[in-house]
Amino acid sequence: MPLSFRKTVTGKSVRETYRMDTREFIVRRVAREFKSGSVVNLGIGMPTMVADFIPEGVEIILQSENGLVGMGPAPEPGKEDKDLINAGNKPITALPGAAFFDSAFSFGIIRGGHVDYTVLGALEVDQEGNLANWIIPGKMVPGMGGAMDLVVGAKTVIIAMEHVNKNGEPKILKKCRLPLTAKNQVDLIVTDMAVMKVVPEGLLLMEIAPGLSVQDVQNATEAELIVSPDLKVVLFEQEKAA
Repeated sequence: MPLSFRKTVTGKSVRETYRMDTREFIVRRVAREFKSGSVVNLGIGMPTMVADFIPEGVEIILQSENGLVGMGPAPEPGKEDKDLINAGNKPITALPGAAFFDSAFSFGIIRGGHVDYTVLGALEVDQEGNLANWIIPGKMVPGMGGAMDLVVGAKTVIIAMEHVNKNGEPKILKKCRLPLTAKNQVDLIVTDMAVMKVVPEGLLLMEIAPGLSVQDVQNATEAELIVSPDLKVVLFEQEKAA
């Protein structure tokens, strides 16, 4: 495994193919997963961006673990309300009909199985659907937050993350090495390179980013991938560069 995997990819990058960076590519693809009427929780960091890219015609209810259902997209610059923030302390909007409540009630929703989808980042994911996303031993962290509750309580767990770390090393492993957040709870992994579904046999490669080959994705993945017979390329035609 090369330390700088991205230098070995010969196809066009996401940035070259689309007018978007890798983070936007990831969250746009995640936003396609939701069905109208679903309750969705977006984790801290990149997952919060998903709220800005819900496809037209899809109506979902966004839940924030700090005590809100009915969260809307980020406010326009200059229109932020200091009393309206998400769990990551970022400004948000509230849609008509939104409801506010305390943290205990919010976690009652999560632990009670009323969240249809949760979207979280990850430090590591493995082929068994195990997730490590809360601590690197020896580094200071504020705490696990609601991740442990969310991955166990939500009906579908989606991981949104870059495929390799800043050193070019795989984040999708045969077995997680970092302390786990939860075991066997991940359903779908969306990265800047691919979309993978966790199945009993391992990781099913369902989609790849434009310009990449299956071998490119496998080279950046420690776990052995099972290639779907219906493998597709992730396309956002309306965003394609000329």
